[in-house]
Amino acid sequence: MKQKLLVIGASVLQLPAIKRAKEMGLEVAVADYNPDAVGIPFADRYFNASTIDIDAIVRVAREYRPDGIMTLATDMPMRSIAAATQSLGLPGISMESAVKSTDKIEMIKAFKEHGVASPWFFEVASSEELEEVRDKIIVPCIMKPADNSGSRGVTIINSLVKLEAAYKYSVEQSRNGKVIIEEYLQGDEVSVEVITYGGEPHVLQVTDKLTTGVPYFVEMGHSQPSKFIGEDLDKISELAKAAVKAVGIRNSPAHVEMMVTNDGPKMIELGARMGGDCITTHLVPLSTGIDMIKAAIDISLGRVPDLEKKWDKGSAIRYFDVEPGIIQSISGVDEVEKQEGVQEIILTKSIGEEVTPIHSSLDRVGMIVCQADSNVAAMQECEKALAKVHFTTSPYFGKE
Repeated sequence: MKQKLLVIGASVLQLPAIKRAKEMGLEVAVADYNPDAVGIPFADRYFNASTIDIDAIVRVAREYRPDGIMTLATDMPMRSIAAATQSLGLPGISMESAVKSTDKIEMIKAFKEHGVASPWFFEVASSEELEEVRDKIIVPCIMKPADNSGSRGVTIINSLVKLEAAYKYSVEQSRNGKVIIEEYLQGDEVSVEVITYGGEPHVLQVTDKLTTGVPYFVEMGHSQPSKFIGEDLDKISELAKAAVKAVGIRNSPAHVEMMVTNDGPKMIELGARMGGDCITTHLVPLSTGIDMIKAAIDISLGRVPDLEKKWDKGSAIRYFDVEPGIIQSISGVDEVEKQEGVQEIILTKSIGEEVTPIHSSLDRVGMIVCQADSNVAAMQECEKALAKVHFTTSPYFGKE
């Protein structure tokens, strides 16, 4: 009899997990509030339920009785998954860990409690509380929602004169009405891709980041392996492991983000799930040979994951930077698909759709994924491919 997997979410983010589970011979059900979600046709069964409605997901789990429950690349369903796995006695993370890995305030408190290097911070839940901490804030600093992702609501504050405007921007993206103000870390941003099994974190790969920088810090590229080596790489790995343990993750993937500063690596935040942006679904297997999706599925089913590195290669992703406006034409895609080293080209917007200034990851229009013998060569292949794809857009008259 086939084992059953319940995937929470059926968007394009969860599609790789749905497909991989089917390839593994599993029966797959998905839960999503959107009956038109792209992953539904690939699953054996669909449940109409919001991924962040804890009670609804627990009801779905009790009805379907899966052998494992998981999601991919999205944070907020983690609380629903924790409740559902605990209800059925399945492998997963605790509700306490789910809260600490999805609420940035609770997360950084856990880091401080366990001595994990992280920025100074203030928790703000109202305009009145904002005024109370105004004189304690050191600029430049970062403000972001306590419980959102994808760079939504993240901004930099260079002057206290702009504090109220920044608060309005960030709190609009906060589900619980709280924001966090924290030290502006400067250096090289990296993420660490981790699988924790039986309470032991295993670092699979370290990813170098390319972002838009101030004020929105949207990620526009990733590459593996990291340029950091030796002692620096060891410090990055050890900090990631300490952060995972601080929030109590025992059986789960983790995507750990940090900044390598002049004083060493310091935590930004983490998610108790596989990273998005094709980092864990594409880059990790391309650079290491480790099937991270299968490992995450295996953990959810109580199986021992295969974490053995098969090779050392370079992999990279670069996102298109397109002039805002309505897309009139796209050319060069066929040529890029034939380019050596190009593994995949993904377009998230098509002709007739609007391109806006990049304020969050949702504003990007697509990406190119490459593999080569080294990280530098993979990045070069990406840049070469980007130059071959041309977007024509009409003038943009929206708000910046």
